[in-house]
Amino acid sequence: MIDVKNYEVTFLDTHCYLITDVNTGKKAVIDPGDKSQPLIDELEKSKNGIEYILLTHGHYDHIGFAKELKELFGGKIVIGEEGKEFLYKGMLNLSDFHRDICKLEPFKGDIFLKDNDTLKLGDSTVKYITSPGHTKGCGCYIIDNNLFSGDTLFCETYGRTDLITGDEGQMIKSLKKLKDLKGDYNIYPGHGPFSTLDHERKYNPAMRNL
Repeated sequence: MIDVKNYEVTFLDTHCYLITDVNTGKKAVIDPGDKSQPLIDELEKSKNGIEYILLTHGHYDHIGFAKELKELFGGKIVIGEEGKEFLYKGMLNLSDFHRDICKLEPFKGDIFLKDNDTLKLGDSTVKYITSPGHTKGCGCYIIDNNLFSGDTLFCETYGRTDLITGDEGQMIKSLKKLKDLKGDYNIYPGHGPFSTLDHERKYNPAMRNL
């Protein structure tokens, strides 16, 4: 069982999540797109640092604070293997196009996941599933009945596919993959309102008829 805290970062209102395994207190951060003092303050209360920095994909508004966060609190940087180049190539992570607001230094990850790979966070299991479409390296993290969907699935819509390595056909396949998961999930997206998978199955136009 995990506890989830949300922090809004970047001018794009990116969701950055602090997840804590309730039984052990082990922590991970999902998509630290920019510095968040409230997040730092919360982490400073814990003497154990963090286990992982989990990245759903490699755009600058989701990875911008990952390197500094690791330097402050430890933790291994985790991303899908198709997304590893985004961490150090500004053309891919889009920082090259936003140098006036984004000073992202290249960095490298520590763990590169394949579809259905798992990690242990205390007593909780973190499952990674690939979901290309927004970028070729997009993925989602499943923990208990919680789905952290990044920029793949939003409330009643989905992530844009017109950026570098985006692919509309792959996105539709990814949405079908999420729709076909058994049971309901709390949806924690990269931007916008929270949702549930049952709600999206019923009301998301892109998912409803798949």
